[in-house]
Amino acid sequence: MNPTQSSLRSVTGAGTGRRTTDGAGIPLMRIISSPDIGIIDPFLLLDEFGSADPGDYRGGFPDHPHRGFETVTYMLAGRMRHRDNHGHEGVIGPGGVQWMRAGRGLIHSEMPEQDAGWLRGFQLWVNLPAARKMDEPDYQEFSAAQIPEERRGNDCRIKVIAGTTSTGVAGAVTGVPTAPLYFDVHLNAGTRFEEALDPEANACVYVYQGSVRVAGSDGAATELKRGHLGKLGSGNAIQVTAGGEETRFLLLAARPLDEPIAWHGPFVMNTQEELRQAFEDFQSGKF
Repeated sequence: MNPTQSSLRSVTGAGTGRRTTDGAGIPLMRIISSPDIGIIDPFLLLDEFGSADPGDYRGGFPDHPHRGFETVTYMLAGRMRHRDNHGHEGVIGPGGVQWMRAGRGLIHSEMPEQDAGWLRGFQLWVNLPAARKMDEPDYQEFSAAQIPEERRGNDCRIKVIAGTTSTGVAGAVTGVPTAPLYFDVHLNAGTRFEEALDPEANACVYVYQGSVRVAGSDGAATELKRGHLGKLGSGNAIQVTAGGEETRFLLLAARPLDEPIAWHGPFVMNTQEELRQAFEDFQSGKF
């Protein structure tokens, strides 16, 4: 692939998110949906959690409801057990992913399967289109070994969670209504990564190790350091070069839904009436 300068997607905005807690006081960094970044339709939220102190994560995320969107848990280290009120249960280990469609509603918990060592990963929320918000709940779960990995020489590895690379490697997760791309890209120092992107998709890069320079359509480049998310502007390709150390970043892209959002806590609907109905259904035991 040889993207031209005129097609490259520049960084149009960047931020680091904000520190907060969730569940039973789990400390995390809220990236997408933070005040300085906002949402990137259809991506509603991106959290990074990580600690080697079991006191930080032992309480986990006890029973809580969801309706109207999908949650994606991607583990880098540690193990997390999921249970829901429909009888589903599973464990996500290091490098594994769970793509859960909450749909019409469920109540679930996410609890650490360990009492020592690192627990680290991400949770992404992906909105569902109005016509699919009341789908039946569903899961796709994959271990690290089941997630396709593309190698480009000795210096670039791409874990393809969802979507398809420009060379045709398809991700583990399929059938998502928003047809997203979710890559975990590993680069050795100084390595360049180039990839075609749907020009109609919203896209962003989140650096969680090392640093990168994202080339722009004007010939300039924007540096993103560890903990920074860069929103990408228009174009049909991305070009990223790692800094002076091993680097890892998430590349997310999907076409926007461009639908109204009525969002409160664990429910994401299209109207306030639908939101009120979600609370009533939950309180009356209909999930």
